[in-house]
Amino acid sequence: MDRRSASRPLPSPAKDSFGAALHAISVTTELVEEELKPHLDTLLTVAVERKRGLAEQVVESGILPVLAQTLRRKSALTVHTARLVAELAREALVRDSCFDTGIISALLTLLLSKDQDLLLHVSRAIGRICYDSNLQQERLLRLGAVPRLVAVLLQHCENEVLLSSCLLTLSNLADMGEQDDSKFVWEKSGHFDEGEQVFHGTPQHSFGFVSAVTVVRLNQWPQGQYSVSVEVLQRCSTLFWGAHNRRQTGWRLPSFTHLGCCPKFYKVIKYSVRNIPKNRSLKTAVFHTFL
Repeated sequence: MDRRSASRPLPSPAKDSFGAALHAISVTTELVEEELKPHLDTLLTVAVERKRGLAEQVVESGILPVLAQTLRRKSALTVHTARLVAELAREALVRDSCFDTGIISALLTLLLSKDQDLLLHVSRAIGRICYDSNLQQERLLRLGAVPRLVAVLLQHCENEVLLSSCLLTLSNLADMGEQDDSKFVWEKSGHFDEGEQVFHGTPQHSFGFVSAVTVVRLNQWPQGQYSVSVEVLQRCSTLFWGAHNRRQTGWRLPSFTHLGCCPKFYKVIKYSVRNIPKNRSLKTAVFHTFL
């Protein structure tokens, strides 16, 4: 999406309907599906367009607790509401309010659902809420987000879109992902040990001399225990390293040398992934979880 569209204010007609929808939801005392749905539709349209001032109005209106209550009811509006929350979670101000308003706990409960469309929106919402926020990452880890995401991933691994969303959300929980899962392409490694599954994620439009590769590794242990590790590697082309090496030493590296040497950082995680260096070319976080 053009970045300029995110900075445009709400046009007057849209602002009126948007404000009316916010007010109608905020004063709702009974969650009547027929009454809520058109207002949710209005909010979703504006949220997708990411109009300027959206986050401030949503937070100030007090509708987030109502959306959390709608999610917990598991009605015909649940999928619709989860999609709306996922779109609203692109905004930092909304993300910061998700814990205190009950959004996070409601989303985690929905990870137990069998509805794959619902799971997709829920995993996207969680991934965006914890993006670039150590506080939200810690909260989600303490509430058991990792084992539930791993369970969804293993149960629905044939659903490529849902698989991609879960993998990116795990990466975001390790503070090593992106806000938008559409920017990543994930592939399952064809070579792995028994009880191990490895997934490689690369930017969809990767180009130039340097590209990042995100590696999510699942290792199964006895009694349903899993360890989940997330790594980010900077991969450099042979041409880049050859030119760099000629300048430094006057000779060319062999053609098979395509990865730069860089330090490794490991952190065993029980609840938190804080203090992982963000300015390194190779990072690893390891989660231990029970399903």
